[in-house]
Parts: sequence; structure tokens; C-alpha cells
Amino acid sequence: MKEHDCVPLIDYAERPPAEMLGEAEAFLARMKQRHTVREFSDRPVDRAVIEAAIATAGLAPSGANHQPWHFCAIGSDEKKRVLRELAEKEEREFYAGKAGEVWLDALAPLGTDAHKPYLEHAPWIIAIFGQRKGGIVEDGERQNYYVPESVGIAMGFLIAALHHAGLCMLTHTPKPMTFLNDLCGRPKSEKPYLLLVVGYPAETASMPVHALNKKPLEMISSFI
Repeated sequence: MKEHDCVPLIDYAERPPAEMLGEAEAFLARMKQRHTVREFSDRPVDRAVIEAAIATAGLAPSGANHQPWHFCAIGSDEKKRVLRELAEKEEREFYAGKAGEVWLDALAPLGTDAHKPYLEHAPWIIAIFGQRKGGIVEDGERQNYYVPESVGIAMGFLIAALHHAGLCMLTHTPKPMTFLNDLCGRPKSEKPYLLLVVGYPAETASMPVHALNKKPLEMISSFI
């Protein structure tokens, strides 16, 4: 076992209990305003905002601190056009029966179909990849651990950061997503996990009523 170096915890900021509760409730109120939208404006979003949000995602905890993720931010009109073509091809097969009736019935209240115009309209699409291996060490490429869990946490950080900045998002997962490796120039060893559509909502943006139905605290938690 190698010795490990440590540094003092110098940037932890403790809050009084009352202030702590206020911060938690304020964050809850802010996150209650996060909604999935499928109608985006083509208004530009500064790349620096996307960079800051991705940097926040990169702070997420991960297995052995290997940080097994890569975020490809797609802003090129041509890349987004190709992305839409490839994604809609997979989606047409999905909605034509590949998904199965049970899955399609679950999606029915959301009104989704194979038509994905937001993949071109939104200013940014972030493709998120998980790395089974990565990080060059003396004896070659190292094995990564808890990759799905680590990437999932990082995606949560990213969504919260983008929402906090004042942007709207849509999580999109065409099946399969392997075309993203070629489109984004990523190695085949990386697994695409998610497309995150990012931008301002269109003036006509709306939300399915079904999407507002969130489970109450007592259904998602227990205290023992």
C-alpha cells in the first residue's frame, strides 16, 4: 500500500443550523423551478457559461477519484445537423416498435415522438461519455471503477449548475448512441451515456402536466 499525501481541509465553510436550513430550502426552491423543455430558442449562450458548468461537473466524486468522464459540447451548426439526422434515425426505429408497447405507453403522457428539432435549435448539446479505462500511469492505462455511478453523479452536478446559471435542459438518450463516438471523435472504449440539450426556452415552450407530478418526500425517503 502506497503512502498517501493529505492537506488540511481549509475551505470548508460551516453554517449555523438556522442558516443551514435556509440554504437547503432556498436550493430546494430553486431546483423546483427546473423543468424539462422540448422547445428551445436559438439564442446564443456564451461558451464560458458551458465551460463553467462542465468544470462544476468535473468536481463530482468518483470511484478512486479517477474521474471517468468526458463532456463533448457540440455548438457547430453542421455537427448539430448531423447529430439530429443520426438521432432521429434511431428514434424512428424506437417509436416504430423497437421500444415495445410498455415503454411507449409510459412515454405517451409526455407526447414524445421521433421528431427532435431541438437538436438543431438549441445552442449547445453536451454529449456525456463514461470511460472504462483512462488516465495514463507508469504501467499503462488504468482501470476505472464505479463508472456508471460516478458519471451519474457528475451529470447531476452538470444539470444543477446549468439550471443555476439560468438555462433550460432536456435529457435525451437515443438508442443506441454509439454514433456519438464517431461524431465527437471519442474512442470506442468510451460509452455514451446522455445527450444534454441546453439553452433558453422558446417563447412557446410548455411542459406536460404529467411531468409536474413529482413523488413527495415520504415516498422517496425513509429515516430510521
